[in-house]
Amino acid sequence: MIRERHPRLFAVLPWALLVLLFGADILGIVYFGLPQSYPVAQCLLLVASFVLAQNLLVQQHVRGHRISFNLADIPLVLALFYLDPFLVVAVRVAASLIYYSGRYLRSQDAGVFKPLFNIAMSTSGAVSASLVVLFAGLDTANDPRTWIVLVAAVVAAGLFTTALLSLLLWIISGWRSMVQAWMGFSLTVAGPIMAACVGLIFLVLLEATPWAWILIAFLLLTIVALATSYIKLRRQRHILNELNTFTQLVADSVRSNRLIDASLGRLREILSAESATVWVPAEGRYPEIRLTSAVDDMGLTDLDPVPEALQQAVIETGRPILIGSKHGSRDEKAALQSAGLRGAMLVPLRSGDETYGCLSVADRIGGEMSHFLPLDLQLLETLAAHVSIAVDNSRLVDQLRYDAYHDPLTGLPSRRRSLAALQEALSITVPNEVVAVFMFDVDSLHEINDALGHEAGDTALKEFAKRLSGHAPAASFLGRIDSDEFILQTRLASTDAALDTARRLRAAVQGPFEVGGVAVSLSAAVGVVTHPDFAADADELLKRADGATRQAKNASDGVQLYHSGLESESLRRIGLAADLRRALDRGRLEVHFQPKVRLDTGAVLGAEALVRWPHPTFGLVAPEEFIPIAGSTGQLGQLTETVLDEALRRSAEWAGDDGPLPMAVNLSPRTLADAGFPDKVASLLERHGVPAERLTFEITEDDVVSGEPRLTPALDRLHEMGVRLSVDDFGTGYSSLAYLRRLPVQEIKIDLRFVQGMATDADDRAIVEAVLGLARHFAIDVVAEGIEAHQTVEQLRELDCEAGQGYYFSRPLPADRFAAWLHNQPGGRGRARLRAV
Repeated sequence: MIRERHPRLFAVLPWALLVLLFGADILGIVYFGLPQSYPVAQCLLLVASFVLAQNLLVQQHVRGHRISFNLADIPLVLALFYLDPFLVVAVRVAASLIYYSGRYLRSQDAGVFKPLFNIAMSTSGAVSASLVVLFAGLDTANDPRTWIVLVAAVVAAGLFTTALLSLLLWIISGWRSMVQAWMGFSLTVAGPIMAACVGLIFLVLLEATPWAWILIAFLLLTIVALATSYIKLRRQRHILNELNTFTQLVADSVRSNRLIDASLGRLREILSAESATVWVPAEGRYPEIRLTSAVDDMGLTDLDPVPEALQQAVIETGRPILIGSKHGSRDEKAALQSAGLRGAMLVPLRSGDETYGCLSVADRIGGEMSHFLPLDLQLLETLAAHVSIAVDNSRLVDQLRYDAYHDPLTGLPSRRRSLAALQEALSITVPNEVVAVFMFDVDSLHEINDALGHEAGDTALKEFAKRLSGHAPAASFLGRIDSDEFILQTRLASTDAALDTARRLRAAVQGPFEVGGVAVSLSAAVGVVTHPDFAADADELLKRADGATRQAKNASDGVQLYHSGLESESLRRIGLAADLRRALDRGRLEVHFQPKVRLDTGAVLGAEALVRWPHPTFGLVAPEEFIPIAGSTGQLGQLTETVLDEALRRSAEWAGDDGPLPMAVNLSPRTLADAGFPDKVASLLERHGVPAERLTFEITEDDVVSGEPRLTPALDRLHEMGVRLSVDDFGTGYSSLAYLRRLPVQEIKIDLRFVQGMATDADDRAIVEAVLGLARHFAIDVVAEGIEAHQTVEQLRELDCEAGQGYYFSRPLPADRFAAWLHNQPGGRGRARLRAV
């Protein structure tokens, strides 16, 4: 996480490490001091030996481990014995400069950092080995102590260079790469020891007689020839093994319907590429295929790094393309560089004489100096031949499967596919989201068929499917499950959001369209059900959605959310009453919070606490259903106290510079009729350290008026304590407003139906304006409820409305999400601003 917070620092660190490394090498050279003599012939011979040896790396796999045998450790043993430490480092520097400069010049697009770091690392290895020899000392070549010191020096050089490499990998890629570097060294430490032993054999021979160099030269040439032949033979054997494995993989993948998934990843590994892509353009009934397997991605993606122009050229010409530092035309290289790639190979996918797709790999793993070769292109063509036949057969199978699971009229998934997709969606749980299922029953389809014929009915269904697809939320699943029934499945934040979405979709699909010169009207009844709120599996969801859809035909707005009332109401109430008691005793109820905002400045004025009950069986039970149950079963007092306690605790927790966050809690007349309720309120205020004026109780207009004689004592007592009273749903109840003078009311909340309608209904706007004038006359604060649009905010500002509340600012949120919302408001808590126009 440090790397993400300080990207510039980690971009500079590799260069800082390189400077420190060169500095340490210079200090080592200065420490060694100049030698007394300069054996030029020996130095030149060792430089040539180092350059030759660095071009060879023999590897052998033993019981799953790879042992590397680096021939450069052989001349290092001889240099440590015969040369002064200063000359050992000088010879190693000269050889590294020659070797890495040659690689740098051969690679046109290589960066300068990598060769410089390799030179510095080789030098550091020589310095560390020389220090071991300098401090331990050497005896004669035949002394076992000398052998031990030289082997230790070679191993020490490997340890030091591995430490430097792992540090660089940590800076670039993180701890995992650093650990892998050390694991690799621990598995291959036998390689440097073997090289040191060979070097010791050469040393003993040279000490025995100077003429031994003839035998050594012959032996070295033999080793080089054998190593080269061994490497070529191993590569050919490896390619044959990979071809055999890949062929079997393709065959197995076709049988398991995982052809592209399996073959792309394996193909990328065989060619050591950073990405492998298959692209088959759409043609007729065949859908487009564009999938990529990349090193950093766990699965396949549709992000194609190779420019489409190059792929299209391969399909049109039917010829493979190799693009790298020494291959490809100028235009091809320019196209590749514009995509940020170093190299690529593209080969056609053929079905007989027809080229129908392209298989491509990009950027060979290994850095700037690693490129694809013509031999790799031949291997890719061989692999593509197997993939071509399999993909062609797979496309035919996919098309047959597509036809079996899709509706031929609309092209939408059929009932069988819809059920499978719904079950898949239910198996994935996402926090703070519900799976919403909408069932649409198209109205008047039989009348259209009878009057205009079935062709007109089919046209109506296709038009309905088109409209529904065009207005469906992103990532939705849409299917046709019956002749005139469609299902839409998506993920939303809550059941309330699902209901809002259903109304929006129904409005979007309605309206006339023309069939044969006749205007045909489209409409639908919409049933809504959510998981995990109301169902446990796909069959149950569809069953309850169907029941809700039947009820929606009788609903005023044509939308019906499934609820328990659609089943046995009495049995459900009995069960809910018992469950509610257990939920209260075990603290299973949740309190959500919705902010109140000052409209002229956008400051957060407070929040309203709203109780929610996520029932383990019935899902989210609406407050309108369980609060009356609590009142009739004597549980309302405990419920109110639970909500009030949580609201005051959060009020103190979310305190700002001006004190605890003002909090509003809804009350029932039954609670206010309790003579002991004011004492409970005082106790809770004292417990949480919240001033009384920071608490507001909301009670609906009808309840205030109808229960005025009984409620007045409690209201007066709360008023004396400093608690505020707000009249909720103002404007929908009694016409008499005298109670505003008689009761201690400090706030009224304009009902959301008037607020939401004022933008389009002059009568609603007049009511809002009249309520605001009345409130100013009585010096009462006003809160506009149900604000959902910026236009409503602007109109309320014009009417000098002080405060507002609604989805425009935030939905009711759980405590943790509300705390995050409060924290993220510009300017901090209490100083948020509205969105700019």
